[in-house]
Amino acid sequence: MPAPNDRYLTLESLRKQIENGDIDTVVLAFTDMQGRLQGKRMHGQYFLDVVIEHGTEGCNYLLAVDVDMNTVDGYAISSWERGYGDMEFVPDWDTIRLLPHLPATALVQCDLVWLDHAPVIESPRTILKGQLDAFAERDLVALAGTELEFIAFNTSYEDAHRLGHRGLEPVNQYNVDYSILGTSRAEPLLRDIRNTMYAAGLDVEGAKGECNLGQHEIGFLYADALVTADNHSVYKTVAKEIAAQRGQSITFMAKYNEREGSSCHIHLSLRGRNGDVVFWEDGKRSAMYDSFVAGVLATMSDFTLLYAPNINSYKRFADGSFAPTAVAWGEDNRTCAVRLVGHGPSARMENRLPGGDVNPYLAIAAMLAGGRHGIDEGLELEPGLTGNAYHSDKPRVPHTLRQARDVWAASSIARAAFGDEVVDHYTNMADVELKAFDAVVTDWELSRSFERM
Repeated sequence: MPAPNDRYLTLESLRKQIENGDIDTVVLAFTDMQGRLQGKRMHGQYFLDVVIEHGTEGCNYLLAVDVDMNTVDGYAISSWERGYGDMEFVPDWDTIRLLPHLPATALVQCDLVWLDHAPVIESPRTILKGQLDAFAERDLVALAGTELEFIAFNTSYEDAHRLGHRGLEPVNQYNVDYSILGTSRAEPLLRDIRNTMYAAGLDVEGAKGECNLGQHEIGFLYADALVTADNHSVYKTVAKEIAAQRGQSITFMAKYNEREGSSCHIHLSLRGRNGDVVFWEDGKRSAMYDSFVAGVLATMSDFTLLYAPNINSYKRFADGSFAPTAVAWGEDNRTCAVRLVGHGPSARMENRLPGGDVNPYLAIAAMLAGGRHGIDEGLELEPGLTGNAYHSDKPRVPHTLRQARDVWAASSIARAAFGDEVVDHYTNMADVELKAFDAVVTDWELSRSFERM
C-alpha cells in the first residue's frame, strides 16, 4: 500500500536527508499490547549502513509485560523458561514520516516477526492486518476514523507524579464543550499538536473542547483502517511529548476523575476495492451494512475486552454519561453503543464503547471480526432504538474487566476469528491487570475505612 500523502517520506528521500545531514536519528517502533510505541532510536548512518538491509531486533518480552514493563507470568510467547529471546522488527517503508517536534528525527513503524520470519500473531498490528486480509479476499477494504479525547494539564508529568496525580491544574477551569473562548486558553498547546501532526503526515480536521475540565479532542480525517491505527498510535505519543516539552501533561485515561470520561469513538465503513460504496444502495442501507452492524452488536460483549482493556476503562460506563451501557444501535443516537450516521458514500457506523485508553489496532480488528461474523451468518439487524438507551431493556455491556475477560476467554466466536493463541494471550493480559489491581489498597479504601471502620 503506498504512503497516504506526499508529507510522508520515501525510503529514497529519507536516505538523501540522512546523507545531507537533515536527519540524524531514525526511530524504529511498533505498537505494543497497551497501544504504546516501543522501539529504538538509530543513528542515521547506522540505519543506512545496516538497518535497511538487515533490520534490527528486540526482546520478545515487549509483548509480555505489564504497563510498568515488568516481566510477568502466563504468556506462551515469552518467559524465563523460553529464555526471553528476540523478535525482529520489520520496517513498513510506507510509514516513514518526519517527527518535526524532535530535532532531525524520522519515524518508521514496524511489524514483528520471529527469527524464522514467521509473524508474531499476538502483535496488535498483525491482528488487525489479519482481519483486513480477510476482507481483501472479498475485494473489500475498511475505512476508519478514531475520535480521541484527552485531558490536558498545566502541570508537568514530573510534578504530576510528585503530587500523586491529584490536584493537578487543568488547562480549563470550566466546561468548554464547543467554546471558542474556552479553547483559546489551550490553543498554544492544541495548535502545536495540530501543526506537528499535519507535518508528520496526518490529515488534521480541527480541535474542539469537551465537557470535563481541560478536556479536548483533535480530529483527523478518516483513512484506510491500518493507516488510521498507525496514525492514532503516533499521535498519542507525539501529543504527550509536545505537552512535556511545554511543561504540561496530557492523559488519555478513560476516566481520570468523577466527571466525564475520555472516549475514543471509532467510525468504520467498508468499500469495494475500487472505492465502490457497499454500505448503501437504492437510497438506503444495504443488506451487507445491516448484517455488518448486527455482527458488531452480536459480538460486542465477546469483544469488550478489546474495546475496554483496563480496569479504569469500565468507570466510563455510567448512565447519562454519553458513554454507552446498552448493547443497542440507533440512528444518530448518542445513548447507544452503536450510532449510525451519514448516508450514501458517508454511511458509517460509530462504535461508542472504546475509551481514550484503547489500542486502536485491537478495537478496529474486533469491529471487523464482528462485522464479518454478521455477514457470514446473515444476521438480521434488529430495529433501531429510539429514545434513551440508558433506560431501555437492551442487554448491558460487561461492566468490569473481570466480566469482560471471562466472556472473551470463553467465546467461540473470538477463537474462530482470532485463534486460540491470540485469545489466550489477551486473556492473560487481563489477568495480569486484575492481579495487580486486586493487590492495591486504594485511596477510596483509606478515606472510607481509616478512621470509621
